[in-house]
Amino acid sequence: MQHHRGNPTLLAVLAAAACANAAHAQVADGQLQEVVVTAQRTTSLESKTPVAMSVLSGEALREAGFGTPAELAKRLPNVHLDGAADGLRITIRGMSNSDATDKGDPSAAFMLDGIYIARPQNQNGLLLDVDRIEVLRGPQGTLYGRNTTAGVVHVISRAPTRALEGAFGVEAGNFRSRKANGMLNVPITGWLALRAAVAVDRHNAYLRNGQGTPHTPGQDAGRRAARLSARVALGPAASLLLRADHARNDYNPDSFVSDNNFFRHADSGKPEWYGAAARDRLTNRFVPRNVVPEQGWGRNRSAGAGAEFTWNLGPATLHYLGAHRKFDLDFLTNYIYRVAPQATLGVRQNFTGGQRQDSHELRVATSGDGALSAQAGLYWFDERSHSNYVFRDLAPIGLTPYYAFPTDPTVAKSRAAFGQLAYRVTGRLRATAGLRHTEDEKSRVGATSFQQGPAFNPATDFQLPNAARIETDKRTWRLGLDYDLAPSAFLPATFVYGTLSTGYKAGGFNDGCLAGPACPAAAAVAPGYLFYRPETLKALELGAKTRFWHRRASLDAAAFMYDYTNLQLSGNAIIAGAPRFITTNAGIASVRGLELDGKVQASADDRFSYGLTLLDAHYVSYTPDGVHSWNGRKLDRSPSHVLTAGYQRRVRLAGHEVRAGVDARRSAAYMIGVPSKLVQYRVPAMATVDATLAWRPDDAPWTLAAYAHNLGNRIAPATIDSFGMAVPGAPRVVGVRFDYRYQ
Repeated sequence: MQHHRGNPTLLAVLAAAACANAAHAQVADGQLQEVVVTAQRTTSLESKTPVAMSVLSGEALREAGFGTPAELAKRLPNVHLDGAADGLRITIRGMSNSDATDKGDPSAAFMLDGIYIARPQNQNGLLLDVDRIEVLRGPQGTLYGRNTTAGVVHVISRAPTRALEGAFGVEAGNFRSRKANGMLNVPITGWLALRAAVAVDRHNAYLRNGQGTPHTPGQDAGRRAARLSARVALGPAASLLLRADHARNDYNPDSFVSDNNFFRHADSGKPEWYGAAARDRLTNRFVPRNVVPEQGWGRNRSAGAGAEFTWNLGPATLHYLGAHRKFDLDFLTNYIYRVAPQATLGVRQNFTGGQRQDSHELRVATSGDGALSAQAGLYWFDERSHSNYVFRDLAPIGLTPYYAFPTDPTVAKSRAAFGQLAYRVTGRLRATAGLRHTEDEKSRVGATSFQQGPAFNPATDFQLPNAARIETDKRTWRLGLDYDLAPSAFLPATFVYGTLSTGYKAGGFNDGCLAGPACPAAAAVAPGYLFYRPETLKALELGAKTRFWHRRASLDAAAFMYDYTNLQLSGNAIIAGAPRFITTNAGIASVRGLELDGKVQASADDRFSYGLTLLDAHYVSYTPDGVHSWNGRKLDRSPSHVLTAGYQRRVRLAGHEVRAGVDARRSAAYMIGVPSKLVQYRVPAMATVDATLAWRPDDAPWTLAAYAHNLGNRIAPATIDSFGMAVPGAPRVVGVRFDYRYQ
């Protein structure tokens, strides 16, 4: 089909134009402009913040044509953001998580305006009226809490201002992509300002149907999102920011193909990568012998309301941040279900579920520029979920016709107290110490149901209880030193830092129950199988942030060493005659690496970006099945090196401005592991190229732009699960966009 090849004329124009990377830094008098961040929960310059981090501005996202978090990874060193079938999969410095169920936890926290978003299915929505995205690499347990052993992805939206302004944009591209967005900011009075934003994103399926059915395949989108914000001035010293948002996505969850689309001998457990055209990678040719697939469908709904209160008390400022969020998901999907070598079934699954979460944080931070600065706070989180998975079509291998996993409720609670001090020892040297104590509680009431039909019948069916409760707690801490090196004839202005910190990810449980009144002895499982322990780490990081050549060039460098204990790994397996999703602890893992990235403003019209990451992330002690050793094997999505380069050129022609450029990324080979099957899939080295082109007449309020992602149309699997289902990455995507802004 022609739309899979994109628009050759447009692609040729874009490639010839050599378009730019969407970097957040802008030019001010020929210099790279400083970027203000809140990575340490206080306002600071990125170049003076002792954290390895990347910042992408909302303007940069718009110029690059990025609409969801899964599209950002090519701009982020040592980061994978994959749009998996079950939500956003975040991997930072080789650390990831594949448990997207209501009992699982991520290794990297995803936050929206300071609010922790617990479920990955609720993380890959539209980037709506974004001010910036801060991606923090490395454990952030002191200020951001549990489940941040890998880092933090923080999306920060624009707040109402005192200026009357508005904007709208429309976009069209291949795969019948249609996008639109709008924003209106209105100062109502001197004490009240309102801001509204909306966005729509629709495109046809990236996948092709090779199954011989009339059904539409997946990797489509039907997203809509809206947000209303109000800023209220409560006198000269206090303010209240209120936000309410709603989003939905009507889509097809059949977003996978067989791993045979990428690897030979995958059925036998010895996968070998082979070359193929993008069209072949994206075609689902699996034809099950046991069932006729149905048309897949999915409905995703999310909504939230939050409040942020700030009160300047003079020597200190009081901050409150709270939110209530809800998420509902219903779908029907057709699985590829390999139960044994050369034996693969089609399995249909219905799912219905929902989640509600409440969070509150009260924090006090000192004001002023004294030698001592401090912040301390209390945090409270409560999440309640219900769900029902119903699998069918396993009868041909002698299993029950229907398996159901009803759960109501699954509860996750977290309580924490934290504080961090920073003391300026001299005018240039500062010491930091932070501590957080976290208590987590998880529980679940549910069952594994063996059924003859879609609904449970007590006369013919039976259930095994899935009921467990676990409490874990941990103190995480952070010690740091940073120093401002004065510029000299031999050394430019440089900020250096060193941190020693710990991280913690809560423990949890698998399917089953312990023997007791509610759990018959015949259904009971051993505690060692039912529970898995918290994941912890110790991390050492040394970094430097340099601005040189009269602040026209930058270099950020970070070297890090992690030692993980009880790394949590998840996968599917058939246990006691039922498919189950289990998590185990992987003993010890080691992560070592180096990151270099920077920019060069070669002239007022030319800007370069560059990056190099080196990574050694491997298991030190791990036997997935208790027999076979994986010691020394690489962790998932941890290429030994990645190179990035970008170039942006601005040309002025008779009252017009044209911006063009290119961004390239080459990743070394990496692994995607399935420990429950003792299989690792090796994805070979691969390069991708993006391009953008924009034109605007001088003083015009509008811009016409074009972009192309993945010019070479290289397709790699984003995820591969225990049953041989692979989710392909996005193909070549091109689009043309018109933006208008009033202010």
